[in-house]
Amino acid sequence: MITGKTKLFGLIGDPVEHTLSPYMHNAAFKSLNLDNVYVPFHVKKSELKAAIMGARSLDIKGLNVTIPHKTEVMKYLDVLDVTAELIGAVNTIKFDDEIKGYNTDGLGAVRAIEETTTVKDKKIVILGAGGASRAISFQIIINGAGRVIIANRTLEKAVILKKNLDEKFNADVEAIDLGEKLKDELKDADILINTTPIGMYPNIHQKPLVTSKMMHENLIVNDIIYNPLETGILREAVKASAKTVTGVKMLIYQGIESFKIWTGIEPPVDVFKEALIEVLK
Repeated sequence: MITGKTKLFGLIGDPVEHTLSPYMHNAAFKSLNLDNVYVPFHVKKSELKAAIMGARSLDIKGLNVTIPHKTEVMKYLDVLDVTAELIGAVNTIKFDDEIKGYNTDGLGAVRAIEETTTVKDKKIVILGAGGASRAISFQIIINGAGRVIIANRTLEKAVILKKNLDEKFNADVEAIDLGEKLKDELKDADILINTTPIGMYPNIHQKPLVTSKMMHENLIVNDIIYNPLETGILREAVKASAKTVTGVKMLIYQGIESFKIWTGIEPPVDVFKEALIEVLK
């Protein structure tokens, strides 16, 4: 029952119809008997500033931020968490005395991978050079990755991301395209992360960028796509006897990190997972 005491949380983006975040957060609020509710808000780019100011006026406690607002929204915040400032993007906002921005995307990805192995001192190949790749590459370097390879169809975009990483860190980062160099780098890679939309629903039959012939059995393969649950690149990983990490786990853990920022409570992972699996089915 929503009352005048109910605390409001939500998500802003354009579009928002596809979001699964309300299922996770509302299930956790219910599980923990918190008088909170999570609602998606469709906010166009031209309305972003008004939305943030309105959220403060309406006493909204926290927001997630999705495409296309993760960078633009930073203009309207009072302060940024160190990681969000480094990455240059925000996906979580907490409204308190100040409006503070955070980025939990990279944290979610690393936590998902580290259920299987640490990223510290590992050689990691990341497919893609967009926003998700940026958040994840920054976070894995913060967590001590040994060598990071950014592989992208358009080499120039990978080079720009490498330069951004070089400006912030003294790390071993290389930018490559999707040619023979990628095959060579994968031979001794420890972790492969796909941040591209290839294979995402409804295009589930798209050929993955990396096939089983390019993988080895000691490789850990993470696809951040969560719909479908088993993507083309994960099926190729199974063929190569490599270990797989699904996109659902990143979605769960980035959501859990946001939940903790807002409430100070670590929600049950199982509650998040069960809510997601139910709706994805």
